[in-house]
Amino acid sequence: MNKNINKNLAKRKKKISKKLNKRDWDEQPAPMFKASNIQYEIDGRLQGVAPGGIGLIHMLAKKTGLLKEIDKELELLKRHLPYHESDHVVNMAYNILAGGTCLQDIELLRNNEAWLNALDAEIIPDPTTAGDFLRRFSKEDIITLQDVKNTIRKKVWEKQPQNFKKEAIINIDGTISETTGECKQGMDISYNGKWGYAPLIVSLEKTREPLYIINRSGNAPSHLNCAGWVDKSLDLLEGTFKKLYVRGDTDFSLTSNFDKWDQRCTFVFGMDARSNLIKLAGGLSDSEWEIFEKQPQAIKTIPRKRPENIKLQVVKKRNFKRLETACEHIAEFEYKPGKCLQPYRMIVLRKTINEYKGERLLFDDIRYFFYITNDWKKSARHLVDFYRKRADHENDIDQLKHGVHAMANPSDSLNANWAYMVVASLAWDLKAWYGMMMPYRALGLSIVRMEFKRFIQTFINIPCLIIRSGRAIKYRIIGYNNRLTSVFKFFNSLKTAWVT
Repeated sequence: MNKNINKNLAKRKKKISKKLNKRDWDEQPAPMFKASNIQYEIDGRLQGVAPGGIGLIHMLAKKTGLLKEIDKELELLKRHLPYHESDHVVNMAYNILAGGTCLQDIELLRNNEAWLNALDAEIIPDPTTAGDFLRRFSKEDIITLQDVKNTIRKKVWEKQPQNFKKEAIINIDGTISETTGECKQGMDISYNGKWGYAPLIVSLEKTREPLYIINRSGNAPSHLNCAGWVDKSLDLLEGTFKKLYVRGDTDFSLTSNFDKWDQRCTFVFGMDARSNLIKLAGGLSDSEWEIFEKQPQAIKTIPRKRPENIKLQVVKKRNFKRLETACEHIAEFEYKPGKCLQPYRMIVLRKTINEYKGERLLFDDIRYFFYITNDWKKSARHLVDFYRKRADHENDIDQLKHGVHAMANPSDSLNANWAYMVVASLAWDLKAWYGMMMPYRALGLSIVRMEFKRFIQTFINIPCLIIRSGRAIKYRIIGYNNRLTSVFKFFNSLKTAWVT
């Protein structure tokens, strides 16, 4: 890193550290926020942008070959007057990374000369043009765009250390993309009464990247046509990762595919507690059941006193009904589904649940939970814990919904809104690639797990002056945060990264 950059960063860090150091304060006569004579001016010469981190994002998109690959594979425009396909795609993705939540926010960026200069763009598509571009997508075009992203992500994976490639876990789940519109083609009412779409999300647990997003009508069951997308995800991961795992809830235990998947991966799925399974579990002897106790979590800091449970007090006081797990037992047996040629390992969890009304115990109930897997080596406890970690996939979906706003459904058709989901999720992919290519590995892994909003606040919202100097576009940072040293290191490593 340049000596002057190091010197200036150290100086800014010293200044802010001095302000934040703990000290014995005297009684203050006025509040800390005491600015009064505030004035605004416009600089007649210099221009700047608030999301100065967008320059690194654009470098990342170019270095990985994303822009070239989009223009090579995606053919939606007969003539480029003046935009290419990659211009439209990254325009929407960069809008989200700059803090935008809808297509209309692009209008603010295209009227900001500093933003255009920062990306060396004469002009960028307006919101209406962006909407028209989305309506050009067919189903095949959307799949092509996802394949383009997967081509790039494989290149990023190949650059990772060997321990990264030991195993990969595929998470599958469906969700509801709600809309208040009434004229969107393909929308329907879901099982919970919400109108909209029912996209399927297939993600890589290690990096939180959505490998495939498949938009479907709102009344589609979670597992609809999912087997083919699991196969495509396995195709994508094979050759890069040594061990593959697939997990999903009861909707995805598609027994007709088990024999095929058994040859390619290790899977763990939930199974519906049907009468035949309950009968088999009930026929197990007492000696075959083991107590299933939650393992205590290691506390890295000093243990703290548990806070008072106010909610429980209200429930008891008002005589509300509540359920409490009294104990759990675990067992297993072989089970051969009707559509399979071989038996699989069925793990059963028996929960004893107490039902209370206020403080009075009404009765206890026995409930069974079933998990089917082709893993005969790991302990039943380990596999149940592994399955339960699938719940983190809900956080990934929530980030796509409310962090990236990929499911805002801005257009009027199923395919157009599907295209927006895929384009908008590129912003989330770029965050993941940013983390995976960060030279400081520990920080990179934290970026991969980081919420989208925090990533924007830390690595994108870096106020910069935009200065054209010869053939160079200089981002002169005028703010400070404690991650700027890592940002400069990433910038230097990206300059020498592979060129595709």
